[in-house]
Amino acid sequence: MEKVTIPALHEMKRRGDKIFGVVAWDTHMAAIADRIGADIVSVGDTVGKNMWGHDTMFEITMDEMITVTRAARRGTKRALLSADFPYGPLQEGADAAVRAAIRFVKEAGVDLIKLDGAADYPEAVTALTRAGIPVWAQFGLTPQTALSLGIPYENQAGSDAALPDGMEARMIEEARMLEAAGAVLLDFTNSGPVVGPKVVAAVDVPVIGGFGGGPWLDGRVRLAQAAVGYNAAALDKEPKGYANVARVIHDALTECADDVRGARQIKGQPGAN
Repeated sequence: MEKVTIPALHEMKRRGDKIFGVVAWDTHMAAIADRIGADIVSVGDTVGKNMWGHDTMFEITMDEMITVTRAARRGTKRALLSADFPYGPLQEGADAAVRAAIRFVKEAGVDLIKLDGAADYPEAVTALTRAGIPVWAQFGLTPQTALSLGIPYENQAGSDAALPDGMEARMIEEARMLEAAGAVLLDFTNSGPVVGPKVVAAVDVPVIGGFGGGPWLDGRVRLAQAAVGYNAAALDKEPKGYANVARVIHDALTECADDVRGARQIKGQPGAN
């Protein structure tokens, strides 16, 4: 399969073809996503909280993000590779954002940078664009904007019901602003079926949904661990995704332990049947 390009994603939007992205944090998960034809492999900054057991999203460092992005790069051949900034470079200003993005390009080989909360930092979007680094700009209802608007964020995934007056126009305005600033892709969180299609129609660049959203957008991004039920929590509560990999791992390791304790050769080792 041919290498995915940003112009190819724009052409997919024009044709009405849906774009599919996978959040992956290791070489093998990235390679699987790449093999099934994902258009984007996204290395999210939530790796610290969702994969490494951090208490908050803010603990992840730039060096850690470089390391995990390198791992995903080794498994990504066809798809575009995107990486999130950890908390800090974007908030420190456009110059810091450019320096961090250059590190991602030079040290981890990313194809584009995803900026969370980009609507608050359009100058960083423009600065990265001028530096020749494509930007995937995130906007929409986030925990921070929900708090400022007095909206219960946890109930907003894929819903427009609680949006206050003027919020729809604000979302359209932010999407147009980010496109004008130079973003090549948009990530509209919690879009809902009312405002989502209007934003899609308002801009020429693809509008993709991560958390929240739905088929009314130009595409979706799904966290691989959530899609396949990888987390240990899936042992206690059946996940709502597409598989329960945690259960498969649990049962396989239990069988392996039984073989060791029963003085039998481990499967896959020399001498095993």
